[in-house]
Amino acid sequence: MTESLISDTAIQITRKLTNQLLHLAQLSPDLEICGLVASKNGIPCSCYPVANVAELPQQRFLLDAKQQIAAMADMRERGETLFAIYHSHPKTPPQPSRLDLEQFAYPDALYLIISLNIKGVLEMRGFKIKPHQATEVPLVLL
Repeated sequence: MTESLISDTAIQITRKLTNQLLHLAQLSPDLEICGLVASKNGIPCSCYPVANVAELPQQRFLLDAKQQIAAMADMRERGETLFAIYHSHPKTPPQPSRLDLEQFAYPDALYLIISLNIKGVLEMRGFKIKPHQATEVPLVLL
C-alpha cells in the first residue's frame, strides 16, 4: 500500500501545483473557486477545477455534481485518487468558515483554502476537517 503524504506534521505539495491553484483563484478574485486535487502514489499531482454552483458564490462554494463526478472518473482512469478539495476565500483569511466545517463531505481528504485578501499576498493553508472541527496541517513546497 502506498503511504500518503498527508500526516499531522506536514503535507508535501509541488510548487507547480501550488502556483496552479493560486493562479486559478486570481482568475476569479470576487468568487470562491473550487475543485479537486488528485494524487498518484501518495503525491499530489493534478488539479481538477470544478464550477462553483453555490447560490452566493462570492461567499461560499458548492462543487457542481456532474463536473465532480467527471473529475473523479478521470482520476480513476489515470490511476489517481482524491487528495484534496480546494476553494478560495476572496475576502476572508484562509481558514475554514462555519459553513466549511458544517458541509465537509470527505473526512480523509485535505481541504486547501486560498485567500486573496491578505494585504495583496495570496496565501494557501491546508486543513483536515472532522465534524465541526478543523486541524491545520502545514504545507511544505517541493
